[in-house]
Amino acid sequence: MVREKQAFLRNLVVIFDVLVIVLAFLLAYFISYHLRQAYGLGEMAFAIAPNLKGFAYFTRMNFALVVFYLPMWIIALASQGAYKDFRTKTFLNISFNILVAGGLTAFALGTPIFLFKMILTSRLFIGVMWGLTILFLVAGRQLVNLLLDYIHEHGYNQVNLLIVGTGRRARDFIHVVKSHANWGLRIVGLIDDEHGMFGKEIEGYRVLGRLQDIPFILHRKVIDRVIFVVPRLWLNRIDDAILACEREGIPSSISMDLYDLRIAKVRQTDFSGFPLLEFETLTAKEWQLFVKRAIDVVLSLTLLILLAPMMLLLALAIKLTSRGPIFFTQQRCGINGRTFTLYKFRSMYVGAEMKRRELEKRNEMDGPVFKIKRDPRITPLGRILRKFSLDELPQFFNVLKGDMSFVGPRPPLAIEVDLYKLWQRRRLSLKPGITCIWQVSGRNKIGFEKWMEMDLEYIDNWSLWLDFKIMVKTVFVVMFGYGAS
Repeated sequence: MVREKQAFLRNLVVIFDVLVIVLAFLLAYFISYHLRQAYGLGEMAFAIAPNLKGFAYFTRMNFALVVFYLPMWIIALASQGAYKDFRTKTFLNISFNILVAGGLTAFALGTPIFLFKMILTSRLFIGVMWGLTILFLVAGRQLVNLLLDYIHEHGYNQVNLLIVGTGRRARDFIHVVKSHANWGLRIVGLIDDEHGMFGKEIEGYRVLGRLQDIPFILHRKVIDRVIFVVPRLWLNRIDDAILACEREGIPSSISMDLYDLRIAKVRQTDFSGFPLLEFETLTAKEWQLFVKRAIDVVLSLTLLILLAPMMLLLALAIKLTSRGPIFFTQQRCGINGRTFTLYKFRSMYVGAEMKRRELEKRNEMDGPVFKIKRDPRITPLGRILRKFSLDELPQFFNVLKGDMSFVGPRPPLAIEVDLYKLWQRRRLSLKPGITCIWQVSGRNKIGFEKWMEMDLEYIDNWSLWLDFKIMVKTVFVVMFGYGAS
């Protein structure tokens, strides 16, 4: 309801901004033309006359600037949140967003000027155009808000709501509606199915009746939408009320925050005609996951080709310095507990896994993870490999295969997962990676509980930008061998 309305208004504002930017471009031509004439600044390149024909010729000759300028502004405005919740922002907030977007656009304008060698394009024109754009955008946005406020204040485009429910969640919903009066929503009254509630006031609104009275209320009041914000126990009691709304042609909505979820986000979707309610802890969009996977494939393939000579030398060095295979393989747990074979360059003597039990008492890590400094099972070459994470280069094959990603929680052993606390198992909800927050924050210097918290922090705040920052930090951590042992 509100989201669709906001999306529609947002699209209208984007169209309005496009028209404003085009108008600024048009007026900048005439203003800069006359400024040059008035102050004897000389002729403006490609400005043959102060009329529409001259403007059309000027536009053709500066077509690259036109093509870049308009989308630059829209992208910059969107990046600053100028189109998000714009109806609830103050004039100062709106102006600040536009000014910052203007700074980004001014900086980005150097790209087309440099690429297309636009040395003749008037810098006065660009300055006037940029200034007019900011002025028109600020004034235009204020005008739009004043117009929408006027429409709502005079009862136009107003949606009358009947709220079913008077509990804590219903009261919270009422507070949200009241705090956003500019959305054009008006609560007509409330419905409560408990005896003795009729006529009482909740948050300033009167209880008009019980569930069975909804058809009668729909006939007596102007109701545009019925919203059910009810406890879970009421779900089997509202069938007739929803059907009554359907018969009357009145839209109805059910608040689906039925559970006190702390992490998972609720999302409504559809499966071949079956409406489903999803609870997801990772809110990444499909296109974001696709980009993440595309980066993994391209980057792993590139690095495998570039680093092939180094990997061959390392393989030869491992073979010559200690008895045993070149690669160490181990079964690890991937996303949601899937098992896969992890590849590493062997950095320990043959039979190292059998000797782990003898060294358990020297374990320096809390939790189910086993780590000790100066591990006697590690070969001299293995210490160098581990120090600079060279032993993990074969994991690029795991990334290429899709078992792992470049960034994600480290894949644990199955015996470690068996010892996890319930809250720690959520780290398996994302594809494991070669590096993550733990790797760039000290690795073995960090306790197990903190390590798990860092992995969950990564999952809860995941974005492509976070992946990029972690990969950049990883380069420096690997170069200096920070936290490795």
